Amino acid sequence: MMSLRNVRKTRGQGSQRYSLVVARLDLAAGDQWAVVGPSGCGKSTLLEILALVLSPDDCERFEFATDEGAVDIASLWRRGQHSRLAAVRSHQMGYVLQTGGLLDYLTVRDNIGLSRRILGLHDDGSVGRLAAQLEVTEQLNKKPRALSVGQRQRVSCARALVHDPQLLLADEPTAALDPLNAVRVMKLLLQRVREYGACCVVATHDERLARESGMRILRLDCVRDADGGVTATLEDEC
Repeated sequence: MMSLRNVRKTRGQGSQRYSLVVARLDLAAGDQWAVVGPSGCGKSTLLEILALVLSPDDCERFEFATDEGAVDIASLWRRGQHSRLAAVRSHQMGYVLQTGGLLDYLTVRDNIGLSRRILGLHDDGSVGRLAAQLEVTEQLNKKPRALSVGQRQRVSCARALVHDPQLLLADEPTAALDPLNAVRVMKLLLQRVREYGACCVVATHDERLARESGMRILRLDCVRDADGGVTATLEDEC
C-alpha cells in the first residue's frame, strides 16, 4: 500500500534541530502498527508525512498504491502537485486527531458523514452502521459539546472510516481517556479497521495498550547529535 525508503525531514537548526529518519517502512492492507516513543520524539511528525500534509526533505522512494495504480508521492512533492496530493489524501486516507477535531456547529451525524459529502459520495447507510458499531447511535442528533471525551473520540473514529479509506492514521486517540475508556476506544477502532480491511498506524504513548491490542510496534529512538540537535530513527521491532 505505502512504501518509504530513506525518507528524511528536518525542522529547526543547531540545538533546536529535530531530524526524522525513516530508512524503510512498508505498510500493507490489514497491518496494524503502533508508533511509540518518548514525548517529543516525532510521532506526530511521522503521521503528518504519512498523511501527505508534511513534505519530506529527501526521500529515495515514497509510493502509495491505489486501485488505479501506484502513485509516486515523492515526485508529486517535488513538482508541487498539491491538488493531486490532496486528492490521494481525501480519497484514500482517514485521520483521527488527538483532540477529535469535530466541528461544533454540526451534529454528530453530520460530523461523521462530512468526508462522504465532501467527496460527493451518496448515503449508503455507513454513517448509521458505524455509529452503531462505535456505540454512538444515541448521540447522532447531538452537537459535540454534549458528548463525553470518549464519545467524541468514537465519533472521530467513525468519521475517519466512513469513506472506506485504505489507510487510517490516528494521533494519540486514547491520550485524553481514562484507562477503561482507552481500552474500549482502541478495541472498537481496531475492530472496525479489521472489518474494513484497511491498514492503520496509531501514534500512542501507551505501548502496553498497543501490545495488548495485538498491534505491531514501530519505535522512534532519539539520539543527541554533536550540534545539540536530535535525530529520531524509526525502527520496526516486530
